[in-house]
Amino acid sequence: MPRQARLDTPGTLHHVIVRGIEKRRIVDDRRDREDFVARLGTVAADTATVIYAWALMKNHAHLLLRSSEFGLSGFMRRLLTGYAITYNNRHRRHGHLFQNRYKSIVCE
Repeated sequence: MPRQARLDTPGTLHHVIVRGIEKRRIVDDRRDREDFVARLGTVAADTATVIYAWALMKNHAHLLLRSSEFGLSGFMRRLLTGYAITYNNRHRRHGHLFQNRYKSIVCE
C-alpha cells in the first residue's frame, strides 16, 4: 500500500520529527551538535525556510518550521543527507543514519 502524500504547500507550518535508525544516536558529542545546528541554519537560509523552534536530542530531533517555495522535502533532503554524510565520515561509518522517512505533522 503506497504512503499517503505529504501536504507540502508553501507557507505550511510543520512539526517534523526525525529519528536515528534503530533508535541509535544521531549526535555523539558537542561537535556533532554544532554541525547539525550550523547545517540547519545554512539550509534554512538557502531555502527561505523559517525555523520557529528546534530540539536536538541524542537519538532524534524535532523541528517547527514553515515551508517555503523550495518545499519541505527539498529542505529535509538537504539537511539530513548533508548531515549524515558529515557524521558518517567523521565517525568512520557507513550506511543510513536516519530511520525511514521523517514524520511531519501539519500545525494550524
